[in-house]
Amino acid sequence: MNAGEKTKNTLISRRDFLRVAASTTALGSLGVFNLDAAAHEGVRTPFTFAYVSDAHLYERKLNKRFIRAVEKAVNDMNSLNPQPDFILYGGDLAQLGQPGELELGKELLGQLKAPVKMMVGEHDWYFDMGEKWRELFGKDVYSFDHKRVHFVVLNSVIVEDYWTEPKMTPMERMKFMAQLDNPKGKPFMVGKEQREWLKEDLSKYDRSIPLVVFSHSPLYKYYRPWNFWTEDAEQVQDILWKFDTATVVHGHTHQLLLNQLGKITFHGMLSTAWPWPYPPEGVPKLTIQMDRADPFDQFDGCGDGTLDVMSNGQANITYNLWSRKPRYVTYDDIERLWITHGLGQLEPGPSY
Repeated sequence: MNAGEKTKNTLISRRDFLRVAASTTALGSLGVFNLDAAAHEGVRTPFTFAYVSDAHLYERKLNKRFIRAVEKAVNDMNSLNPQPDFILYGGDLAQLGQPGELELGKELLGQLKAPVKMMVGEHDWYFDMGEKWRELFGKDVYSFDHKRVHFVVLNSVIVEDYWTEPKMTPMERMKFMAQLDNPKGKPFMVGKEQREWLKEDLSKYDRSIPLVVFSHSPLYKYYRPWNFWTEDAEQVQDILWKFDTATVVHGHTHQLLLNQLGKITFHGMLSTAWPWPYPPEGVPKLTIQMDRADPFDQFDGCGDGTLDVMSNGQANITYNLWSRKPRYVTYDDIERLWITHGLGQLEPGPSY
């Protein structure tokens, strides 16, 4: 949460939580999300969906470690009863965008019983500018409705062209994008064309419908040197302000993250591949610090989580870390932390 900035949400008590039972034994960055659609003409229909992210697969001949994590996640999802309505893959299926890596990812995810919806990450995109990814998975930007909830999937890893001059090979471009500390790197963007598409897509919906947005990079500015950042984040947030509540779920950061900007709640999810430490500065005040991951434990710092959505569209989240005790973030906790840090009460948002 950005220091000194007040959010604008209306609180709701615990007794108003609408919880939906679901199995939470999933492995990998595999959060079983419990969603109860907000009331619409007196109808409320609960459902469950799952989320898997950041596998960073190499081909089998190079590295089987990350493959094992995805296989665990797939096997665990297939054991859920009842099955989730769908599974959303959150980006960075591949490590270097190689056709063989993406094909392997499709093969592994193809073993899931539930329908799979895909989102792209920068590691999937910049070897061939998404050509192979689109061939295998279809559109990289789209929306869909499910049981009175509107979902939007964005490509938030667009960057300004820096590879034409000076001319880079596809692999040089891919490795440049895969760097974490890269002072010459360009920031991620959603981009003007996609923002216009988003405005048009959302114009068809009343502000009361629950909105869930999936982006790979966080749709806020977290830490620029590592590109935990989306340059036009504020412009995207302005579009989402039409809705009474909006939840944004992102991957990319490989860590426990919570951000609250007005009516918009942002949840960062874990990775199936490895955890990132928190950056040396810019850690959101409400983030729960994680101890240094054990380098001898493949799964330390990785895990799954659950989201239980309340009647007002806000959510409680549980991070089920594979090698650690679970971490819980409730909306009541957020209020208490704001008061503890001297930031005052959470305020209701303006009417738009």
